Amino acid sequence: MILHQYKIVFGGTMGSGKSTAIKALSEIEVLGTEALNTDIESHEKLLTTVGIDYGEITLDDGVKVGLYGTPGQDRFDFIWSVICKGAIGTIVMIDHAAENPLFDLDQFIQAFQPFGNNIVIAISHIDRKPERTLSMYREWLREKALSYPLFFIDARQQDDVLLLVETLIATIEVHYGLIN
Repeated sequence: MILHQYKIVFGGTMGSGKSTAIKALSEIEVLGTEALNTDIESHEKLLTTVGIDYGEITLDDGVKVGLYGTPGQDRFDFIWSVICKGAIGTIVMIDHAAENPLFDLDQFIQAFQPFGNNIVIAISHIDRKPERTLSMYREWLREKALSYPLFFIDARQQDDVLLLVETLIATIEVHYGLIN
């Protein structure tokens, strides 16, 4: 039997829950590179990823999937291409409570599209800005003529994160005709 290992990247804004999502799903202790956040203007969180997060899961059919988290600050964008190399897709996570989440979404979609068009969008922290409409994300996708799967999630919930991973894998299966 050949051991198959797939790679999925979690990219997106600082504070959107990338590290939390990987921790919620990983079967192993997550390797993280968190450091003291010196960019308080962007986000008030104490620690932030400055290199890479790594976790992994094994799917029901025995396939291993590596979960790679990127730093969210633009100053670390040089590492995104390295992390994305060989990935089957990217989960772009956006903090709904950020000052301008649609601007953030546009930036991160543009940043990660060159590494592959298999993208799933996850909007987190919707409870922190309940007055802000969620339909704005669907309208943004429609205006941009994009058809990426869109989910509103709690990054702490394993089932929410697993849905993102399963959707990314199913999208590949449909695209390449791998479904029986």
